[in-house]
Amino acid sequence: MPDLDLRPLSLGEILDRTFTIYRRNFLLFVGIIAIPQLMVLAFNLGQTFIKGSSFPKVASIGSGALLVILGIAGIVVYVVAYLFAHGGTVYAVSDLYLGRPTSIGASLRRMRGQAGTLLGVSLLNGLATFAGLILLIIPGIYIACRLATCIPAALLENLGPRESLERSFTLTKDNAGRSFVIYLLYLSILYGLLLLCAFPFLIAIGLSAKNPGMLKVWVAFSQFGTSLATVLVTPIFTIATTVFYYDLRVRKEAFDLQMMMNPNEALAPAPTALPSMLS
Repeated sequence: MPDLDLRPLSLGEILDRTFTIYRRNFLLFVGIIAIPQLMVLAFNLGQTFIKGSSFPKVASIGSGALLVILGIAGIVVYVVAYLFAHGGTVYAVSDLYLGRPTSIGASLRRMRGQAGTLLGVSLLNGLATFAGLILLIIPGIYIACRLATCIPAALLENLGPRESLERSFTLTKDNAGRSFVIYLLYLSILYGLLLLCAFPFLIAIGLSAKNPGMLKVWVAFSQFGTSLATVLVTPIFTIATTVFYYDLRVRKEAFDLQMMMNPNEALAPAPTALPSMLS
């Protein structure tokens, strides 16, 4: 994508490039998200039509074990889908942004050796944000904004979980406001599309409480709508944070000059003496 040159960007330019990349490579990003999301949808539909819309009412050893197995399986499915969808998207954005060819399969395959690292980054990120939310909400929002680039940093610089959070905290210094706008835009689009794709079926579920057969059908449609919204909107946030990551490196580390002089080593993290969040 030759028109996406490496230079410092305003917030408006970051968002414009986000939607430009997404629009020009729509099938690529939808495919990266849709393949893992199909596992989630299949699992949810299986639960809906096997168990119905409610858990077994009779407490027994068998039903309790089934609930535990389904719960564990659900967690595994959701985690795997999340890791491959977000990680694959980061790799695809990076390749496109730096003018390299990529594909759905190539982007997802690169996640095979990185899933454990990305899981650690996501857990540590979630714990840090949750700890901040306990402190009257605002600190949690601030921490989430400062850690917005930890996943691109982890994958593109081969950093561990703690190092990735520290790296993001360093890069986003004085830029938390731009992270906040990215989060706000993403959540606004996501909940707007969920309202359009899933909410009508939730109303139908409420009206079909006395008809178990139709209840399952409406639950299934709501799951389709939720999956559709997830597939369409998730790339926006991941593309935006990856473009934001590169913009911060251009601004603070002259990443554009590094690429010109030595493209093979440009992705290595620049040494810094700045204090980090976890040091």
